[in-house]
Parts: sequence; structure tokens; C-alpha cells
Amino acid sequence: MTDNANATGAEEGKTFLGHPTGLYVLFFTEMWERFSYYGMRALLVLYLTKHFLFDREAAYGLYGAYTTLVYITPVIGGYLADRYLGARKAVTIGAIFLVLGHLGMAVEGDPVQAGQSPDPGVLNIFYFSLALIIVGVGFLKANISTIVGSLYKKTDKRRDSAFTIFYVGINAGAFLGALIAGYLGETYGWAYGFGAAGVGMLLGLVVFVWGKPALRGAGEPSNPAQLAAPMVGPLNREHMIWLGAIVTSFIVWFLVRSQGTVNILLLAAMILTYGFVLWRAVAKLTPHQRNRIFVALVLISTNVLFWGLFEQAGSSLNIFTDEHVDRNLLGWEVPASMFQSINALYIMTLGPVFAGLWVWLSKKGWEPSAPMKFALALMQLGLGFLVLVWGSNSELMTPVIFIFLIYLLHTTGELCMSPVGLSAMTRLSVTSMVGLMMGAWFLASGAGNAVAALIAQATASGGEGVGQVLSVYSKVGWFAIGVGVLFAIASPFLTKLMHLDTLSDDATDDVPTVDTFGSNTDPGAPDKSLG
Repeated sequence: MTDNANATGAEEGKTFLGHPTGLYVLFFTEMWERFSYYGMRALLVLYLTKHFLFDREAAYGLYGAYTTLVYITPVIGGYLADRYLGARKAVTIGAIFLVLGHLGMAVEGDPVQAGQSPDPGVLNIFYFSLALIIVGVGFLKANISTIVGSLYKKTDKRRDSAFTIFYVGINAGAFLGALIAGYLGETYGWAYGFGAAGVGMLLGLVVFVWGKPALRGAGEPSNPAQLAAPMVGPLNREHMIWLGAIVTSFIVWFLVRSQGTVNILLLAAMILTYGFVLWRAVAKLTPHQRNRIFVALVLISTNVLFWGLFEQAGSSLNIFTDEHVDRNLLGWEVPASMFQSINALYIMTLGPVFAGLWVWLSKKGWEPSAPMKFALALMQLGLGFLVLVWGSNSELMTPVIFIFLIYLLHTTGELCMSPVGLSAMTRLSVTSMVGLMMGAWFLASGAGNAVAALIAQATASGGEGVGQVLSVYSKVGWFAIGVGVLFAIASPFLTKLMHLDTLSDDATDDVPTVDTFGSNTDPGAPDKSLG
């Protein structure tokens, strides 16, 4: 089955709880991948500042460069999957790179002593492990979400519910990763925490390979013969993509240690990607298809603000929790990294509630539009920071309840944005651009992570006092609420441009109905291909 066939939804076969069984293969694959990613993320800034003795701004910068690159590479991975590999092969390649990268993180060496420099060999293994993870995420991240979308028709009302269930799988892994890897890393040694993350990713690879039949052809290459055709001697196109991924790992090895270079690369990638998307929307698509792409780009833009604030969890909020929060629960001082599991726990608890809520509201005709959900997400995100600021005191340790509250508000905001956004990208995109649009979605998340690094560095720019942190949090909190209000006002107009009444399940919905000069050949035709 080709990607064009997949566009109408893979043949379901067996279902479980009303969804294709392939959804649950993807659920567990992504669960273990997120176990490894968030388990490592929970430890990364603490590892840099306590093991390698990086100063705080340098640690935030490296963390920001890493998380930014993690979201740039899915643009390339999405394109290669759309054009050559198919989403399934891309996910397999990504999983293999991730296993190697996470296991490499377990090589920690001796702790750096004050006044000493880190062992260059150990530090380079660390950087190269980060590079393997970045490349692996590039192949896996956007494409596994694309396969989820391939299991359903565009007009299937289960889509938002399916992506929310998938999102619960993401956060089940994040919850267990932060708890287990965080606890092992801070209690027994960094190598144990990072090693646990590597084992988790290996389990994810096994699940995906074992569960391939349940996908029923979703995510297969669009042109298998082209992929297998020789290019350089005995090497075919798939071999060349593997070789390119290895070379890219060495390039990223050097890039990851330079925050400024990464930000320049990010800006260039955004200009090229969004410029290409806009050109194709204007030159190749019908008016309704074009308008949907425009709305998708507006929704994508909110990612920069949302994740710029949300991703303080792994950097400045992690350090704030470690140094300024009373973490004593029932006589046990909980390691700071383990608090990053709270967000995932809330999503596992509230995710099914939100999935059911959207379905119930849809039946009543009351479901908020995707743009309105995004507005609600931004307002809740800002409110979370303001609640933490209100509950903190510069002279006393912050009660731990306010850490639970900020994560609660950030989680409800996330549930209004991230799964809805994943669904919207696959719904608003034409078939041949869906991988690219998913990559563009994650590219904006990368920009958000670059902004997150700058915000985190601002919290440390006035020294290490809690007052500077709370001042920055107050400013960004009010800003997010203001943008959310403006987005809510604009949501009816954006919803109108989505043209939901003319969405088509036609597998050829991406065949342009414009002549060579870009004029519509049939202005009165429904918003689908006539060819």
C-alpha cells in the first residue's frame, strides 16, 4: 500500500476500544521512545551543572541547542519519508539511532572537580551521543505521528480522540522515564539513569518491528521501486539515506555545542521551510486547500511562544525546584528531576477526560474550534507561571504544592494544544505535504526551545537569586495570557478559513486543480481533486 492509499485511512481490520490495533502499536512504540527522551531530559541540566560543572548559562545554552536541533531535524526526516522512505522505514531508522545515542550517554567518566576541566574524551562521547539522539528523533518524531493520521480518514471524528490517546502514550513514557531514570541517575549515578533510558528505547524498537502487521500498510514507501533502485554502484537510495544520516550525526556533533550557530541554522531552516510551504500553497493548491495551509501556519506560529515557556520545565524550572522548593514529602526529599514526571502523570489522568470531552462537546455542537483551543492553551500556560510567582517567597522555600499547580495548568494547556495541533496538521495538509507540515510543526517547536533557552538564561543573568527567576516568570506569564486573548478574538475568522465543510477523504486530494498560471480551472468545484 502506498502513501496515497494511506491518505484515506489504512484498512482497519481488528479494532480495540473503537480504534485500529495499529494505534496501540504506535502508542507503545512512542511510549518507550518518550521514556528514553524524557528520562534523559530530566537529568541533562543537572548532569551538566553537577557532573561536568558547567555554569548555569552555559548549561541552559547547551540544553537549548540540543532541544532546538531535536525539533529542526524532523523537517528533513519528514521530507525524506514523504518523498522516498515512507514513514515506517523512517521510524525504524530513527529508533536505531536513538538506541545507540541513549546507550552512549551512559558513559559518564569521573566527576569533574572544582578548578578542573572535563575529560575531552568523555565529553566528546557525550556530544556524539546527543548527536545520535538528535538525528534519531529527526527520523522518528514527525513520522510516527504521520502514521497515526494514516490510520484514519480526514473526516473521521475519532481523529482528535486517537491523537489524544496517542498523546497519553507519549506521556506514560515521559512519566516513567522521569521517575525511573531521574531516580536512578540522582541516587545511584548518572550512568544508571542514562542507561535505563537506552534500554527503554530498545524496547520501543522491538515493539515497532514486532507490531508492523497491525499497521496494515500505513506508512509504506510511496514508490518502493525508486527506493530500491541503485544510485552509486551497489548502493540504492535507502542505503544513501542511511549514509547521509551517519554523516549528519558527525555534523550535529559539532553544532550541538554552539547555541549561536544552532539559532542561525534554525532561522535559515524556518525561512526555507515556511517559504516553500507558502510557495506551494499559492502556486499549486486550490483556494480552500491554500486557506487551510495558511491556518495551519498560523497555528504553527503559536508553538514558538507555547514551547518557549513550557520548556522551562527541563531547564530553569528544574533548577528552581532543586534549589528553592521544599521537596520533602512524607519525610523523603524527592530528587528534583522526578518532579518532571508530574506533567506526564496529569496527562495520563486528564488525557482520556479531554478526549471524551471533545467527543461529547462535538455531539452537542459545542466543541471549541482548533484555534480557540490554542487560545485557551496559551492563557492557561501564562496563568501557571503567575500562580507559581504568587506562591513563592524570595526569603523562604516555596511550598511544593505550587510546583504541582504550575504543572497542572501547563498540562491542561498542553492538552488544548499539542494533540489538537498534531491532528490539525494531518487534517489541514494535503496528502503529499503531510510529512513536511508535521516537520514544520516540530520546527516551530524547535524555535520555541531556542526561545526557552534565552528565557532560562534571562533567569540567571542577574545572578542565582530567586528574585530574578520570579521577575522573568511574571513577565512571560502576563504576555502569554495577552496573546491568548488576542488569539481567541481571531479564532472565528481562522475557523472559517479552515473550510471544514469541504474537507475530502479523496486519496488524490493533493492533485492541484490549477492551470499552469495558477488560476483555478473550476472555481465552483468542491475542494478536492477532479483528476
